[in-house]
Amino acid sequence: MNRKKWVRKLLMVTLTLTMIFPLLAACSNKNDVEPGQERVLRIGVLYGGYGGDDTYFRQQYTDVYEYANKGIRIEIVPAIDASEQRYDNPADGPRKEPDRAEALKKIMTSANPVDIVVTDASQFRNLVQDGMLKQLDPLIQQDKFDTSDYVPTVIDGIKAMGDSNLYGLAPTFYSQALFYNKTMFQEAGVNLPTDNMTWEDMFTLARRVSKGEGADRQYGFSFNRYRGGEPFWDIIQIYNPPLNLRVVDEKGERMTVNSPKWETVMSTFAKLVSEKVIPGGDNQDMDMSGGGEEYNPYSHDSFLSGHVGMVIGEYSYINSDLADAMKNAEKIKGFKKFDWDVVTVPSHPEAPGVAGGVSLNNIFSINQKAPNPDDAWDFIKFVNSEDWAKIRSRSSWEMVARKKFITPKDGANFNIAAFYTVKPVPPTSADPNELFIQMPNAWQVQEPGQTLFKDVVSGKKTSADALKEWETEGNQILQQLKKNSKDPVQGNVYGD
Repeated sequence: MNRKKWVRKLLMVTLTLTMIFPLLAACSNKNDVEPGQERVLRIGVLYGGYGGDDTYFRQQYTDVYEYANKGIRIEIVPAIDASEQRYDNPADGPRKEPDRAEALKKIMTSANPVDIVVTDASQFRNLVQDGMLKQLDPLIQQDKFDTSDYVPTVIDGIKAMGDSNLYGLAPTFYSQALFYNKTMFQEAGVNLPTDNMTWEDMFTLARRVSKGEGADRQYGFSFNRYRGGEPFWDIIQIYNPPLNLRVVDEKGERMTVNSPKWETVMSTFAKLVSEKVIPGGDNQDMDMSGGGEEYNPYSHDSFLSGHVGMVIGEYSYINSDLADAMKNAEKIKGFKKFDWDVVTVPSHPEAPGVAGGVSLNNIFSINQKAPNPDDAWDFIKFVNSEDWAKIRSRSSWEMVARKKFITPKDGANFNIAAFYTVKPVPPTSADPNELFIQMPNAWQVQEPGQTLFKDVVSGKKTSADALKEWETEGNQILQQLKKNSKDPVQGNVYGD
């Protein structure tokens, strides 16, 4: 090797090491203590993995903190042991699911309570209302911890659940946006979608870009990108939650679908399907094998295949499929490259800016009875810090809460703010999803609605008649499930 090159390389290595060693030394010397003499920080999570394996959670949140803080030893405490399910005997009848709220409260009020709890939005709201979480606002002010860079989706969402106060912080969030085929709109001479549209605004645009028949049908909108899908389940999960439209009442005792609001929803979407503005599930032109198209890796994707002008998709869709497809367009037979962008998911006039499909699943809070509140706050500051967000922002699957580190990857140019300017649906006093956890077979009350929705689309029934029938059938199922839960010998006649 040339001596000058060798000397230059040695110098570069030396300089690099002189930068790294002090950093490692600073980390390794901080709070250095003898083994077994550490302070214990206990973090409560809802579910524990099989065999007590908490590797994933530690890799995501605690390993780096423990390395940098030798005086701290972190224990992960699950409120519910998920491994117990493997020992259930189906012959014993339906499994009674543990009460998630009570399980969390138990590890927060035991003789050795956890310092921190990590919850989803529903459990977080319940704990706030029960006064079990420490308010963070005074700590934030005391330490001048900057939250001004937090995106509205996170900071406003958490404040809304805490009566304008902060009882927790979430370092990441899950969000969706409305993707649209810009080329399709421009060719049709239709104005492009915009942020903050109402659902009716979006439906109007969808009608204007819908055209063609059979295999060439171009739909204006679809709730999801999977060809052959139908809107019924997405109506329940995305469209209805901001309206607080439930299928079953909060106690899980009776159906709530026979109402004027539900009738409006069913009539609206039945018309959109019958007009072929949105796919309805039975449309053969949306089938993956239909139309004589050549197979390609994205045949299943209605948006990438050009069958849909607008679709709701998650942030990860960009990096997992969309960007990759455009990059390799020339290698895909029959694939037509197009320009695209995103805007905020439409909202209802009754709940402006609130979008279904947006969620905060890991909110970190301090237990009011925490034995070690100072270390708890230090840890929460760490996982919500700029340094942590900078590293975590490399993920293609989730978004960090700090706006500074939310940027398009690889020089892409799109309206990324659409993902973080909407607000999540505020949890109600009784989360509908909690009902289906406590009553594992309660989901069956939704099945008649799927069939009856198709009858409305085909004109066999009116929306009003279909909803009355759904109410009757659903109430019968609820009564039977309630009876079976009291009579385990009889088992579950609606079985899994």
